[in-house]
Amino acid sequence: MKKNIDLGLFITRIAIGFPMSVYGIGKLIHGVGFIEDMMAMHGLPSFFAYGVFAGEIAAPVMLMIGFRARLAGLIFAANCFTAIILAQTANIFKLNEFGGWALELLVIYMLVSISFFFTGAGKYAISVQSKWD
Repeated sequence: MKKNIDLGLFITRIAIGFPMSVYGIGKLIHGVGFIEDMMAMHGLPSFFAYGVFAGEIAAPVMLMIGFRARLAGLIFAANCFTAIILAQTANIFKLNEFGGWALELLVIYMLVSISFFFTGAGKYAISVQSKWD
């Protein structure tokens, strides 16, 4: 069987972009008040909470269509890292009810999105040539 790395990258972009965008749509519908509260608890300006829309809507959509995938991967990873630091630090050494790591999904999202910084979107993408491609 012939390798098709570009198709693998495309499937991976959809596999992490679509589920994360669902989280973002939820925040569009229900608001980001709880994130504003977390920001305030950590001494950060509450308007930073609106950055979640870049990390959970814009970056996933950019990844899914393959537009500026390297930049989108960094934004996506920063969003995941911020979520770990602000909301999930208590779970770093915890297991979930099935025996898996409590942060498993969030860390997978973060690491795969970082991989797009190094690989780019692949051939099946809306792409704009830049010095980073």
